[in-house]
Amino acid sequence: MAGDKKKKIVKTIKVNADKCNGCRACELACSSFHAEPRYSSNNPARSRIRVVRDPLRDIYVPIYAGEYTPSECLGRDKYVLDGKEYDECAFCRAACPSRDLFKEPDSKLPLKCDMCEGEEVPLCVKWCLVDALEYEQREEDAEEEEPAGEMELGLEALARKHGLRSLVDAVARMASSDKA
Repeated sequence: MAGDKKKKIVKTIKVNADKCNGCRACELACSSFHAEPRYSSNNPARSRIRVVRDPLRDIYVPIYAGEYTPSECLGRDKYVLDGKEYDECAFCRAACPSRDLFKEPDSKLPLKCDMCEGEEVPLCVKWCLVDALEYEQREEDAEEEEPAGEMELGLEALARKHGLRSLVDAVARMASSDKA
């Protein structure tokens, strides 16, 4: 039908910081799910969810990783929670050049929450014993997307053929040879 808008399913994690007790089970479940091979290790630095903590004031705020941004934001707003001041970066979901949060510790590649792709419910939600995290799906109108350009398709094909690690290493070698 002409005029009918396409719909898309949007998956989100609703955070109720008032319920979070800072146990960090969400970080552990996420990092073990994303370990290679799966469940072989547990390193919260590889987690796609982090708990901003101030245990002395009993403040815990879970933040899950969002999109990568190639530049720092311009805002440096301050937030005051229970008398303690936090900068805007503490609650930002983006991986960006100004901090190591939501970056793979070895390669520094940005991490993004994939909602534990393949699982019915993200494991951080499943293992949150105090229900501070809630998985939500909703339907929204989809914007018309432009087809992927040649470069995106070429990079995807190279990554499938040779592996993402090989592709990243090759780009790094090319970048360092351009500087010489």
